[in-house]
Amino acid sequence: MKGMSSLRIIQFSHILGQEKAKRIVQQAVLSGRVPHAYLFTGITGVGKTSLATAMAASLNCKSRKRVEACGKCSSCRQISSGNFPDFSLISPEGGAIKIRQIREAQDSMRFAPMAGPYRVVILDQAETMTDEAANAFLKTLEEPPKGNVLVLNAVEPANLLPTIVSRCQRVPFVPLATEQIVDYLVNETGMQGEKAVVLARVAEGSLGRAIAMAQSDFLEQREKWLKKAMKIPELNAAAAFDMALELSGEKGADVEQGSKYEVGGLLDLLGVLAMWYRDLLLLKTGGAQSLLVNADLLGELKSFARKFKLLQVYESLLILDQAQRDIRMRRNKALVLEKMVLSLRDLARSSTQIS
Repeated sequence: MKGMSSLRIIQFSHILGQEKAKRIVQQAVLSGRVPHAYLFTGITGVGKTSLATAMAASLNCKSRKRVEACGKCSSCRQISSGNFPDFSLISPEGGAIKIRQIREAQDSMRFAPMAGPYRVVILDQAETMTDEAANAFLKTLEEPPKGNVLVLNAVEPANLLPTIVSRCQRVPFVPLATEQIVDYLVNETGMQGEKAVVLARVAEGSLGRAIAMAQSDFLEQREKWLKKAMKIPELNAAAAFDMALELSGEKGADVEQGSKYEVGGLLDLLGVLAMWYRDLLLLKTGGAQSLLVNADLLGELKSFARKFKLLQVYESLLILDQAQRDIRMRRNKALVLEKMVLSLRDLARSSTQIS
């Protein structure tokens, strides 16, 4: 697989999709009326940080061509490499953006930008701000210093204080098309087409997540998990307990340190199983096979589907959904997985008895 560049995207034309979001920001840059604060909303990995970076480059480029940064001047090169003094990215530390990080950003904004006309500050995963940090940040939004543009990245506006949301211009981002992610993985990383299709579908519209999975051993883990899933109907109680105990010990795969994409953990495991059963549901209802996530395992899917009635597949999905909820609520992993495996096994067996 080709190596991924560590340089930041600094040109709008290099951002995958998001035409509406790009148009909103580009029009503001061209008009010279850039809001003091943006709220970029949407799932992770769809280009929110890239668009904010391209805006920073456009606003500070010394040789801008209409709205596109030149990519060659000193400002562009510094932003691309992460060394521009008037550009900063604030990310969660230990799972949260802390008041210390907000205070540091506020201190820098007391002075005029040093290297260009605008300072751009990005808060990635802004919904992780502690209450103290959010209240401190609100004061900056109420009295925004001149020459500073703030960009908050969040999945849902509802996860932020309403007073923060109301002071920002919201720009929605949409999940990327599967075809766009496949093309990127094939052309930019050199991944084989069939593997790229699987990752693109599992990523559910997030290019960043697809890239993180491509850089890990996710595909190998997926194959291991699905082999176990296909054995569930034949397990006795002791074997089911052993499988649950083994699965509850799953940890994240090897990904870049500090990445916001935790690949290979329990939620990924449950997500993979849920997609497997959704594929079964699709087959049982006569849906288009082109919509299958696990199309590379079509033979195994069809064989497994014959063991189930439609109602049992649907109820299996409910079991997996509850397991995901329980894990997110930090309930005992071993107990959650034990209940899930035994429930899936009992459903599969009842389906066989009915048929």
